[in-house]
Amino acid sequence: MFGNGIVHIGRDDTNDLVIDSLAVAPVHAALIVREDGCTIKQLNEDFPVLVNGEKTKIRNLNNNDMITLGKHDIVYNDMERVDQTPQPDNLIDPFDNEYDALPSGNFQVMNGPNIGKLIQIRKSMTRLGHAGTGIVVISKRKEGYFVTVLENIGKMTVNDIPLTERAVKLNPNDVLNINDTSLQFFLGPSHKQSTVSVF
Repeated sequence: MFGNGIVHIGRDDTNDLVIDSLAVAPVHAALIVREDGCTIKQLNEDFPVLVNGEKTKIRNLNNNDMITLGKHDIVYNDMERVDQTPQPDNLIDPFDNEYDALPSGNFQVMNGPNIGKLIQIRKSMTRLGHAGTGIVVISKRKEGYFVTVLENIGKMTVNDIPLTERAVKLNPNDVLNINDTSLQFFLGPSHKQSTVSVF
């Protein structure tokens, strides 16, 4: 799923792999992915990393190793490598002009205690929902934004049409329901037009 480089894992949304659990540190561990293998490194002394049930600070991973972070298990599999050669039909080149010109995707919470909250889709894949109550993944592609069910529990719909295993393209004003939470999708300016000020 990930190409060569460093993959950060943790609870904070800035990680590459986000695990929404208090048992996981905001920045818990890092995977160092290389052509010849992968190494996991613990990044927070207060939150252990277990590989096949053994605590470790740094360790080379083998195929089918079980990584435990808090209450969550991840199986490492080196059989599926990311093709490093971009294929126009199915892979996104992050430096492609068409991709940069894609308008920013956003959701607004329409009900509940977080009503009015805005969620901006910044990454190529964003997870929404909670384990045990239903999870969807929003993927940003050259063709637009798509929603796919990761954990189908309870009511998971787009415009009251149940989500299945197939990805559904999101259009402006579509309403995504994850159980009792309604989120309305809308588009903002393109990524090229977006500016961020840091004070």
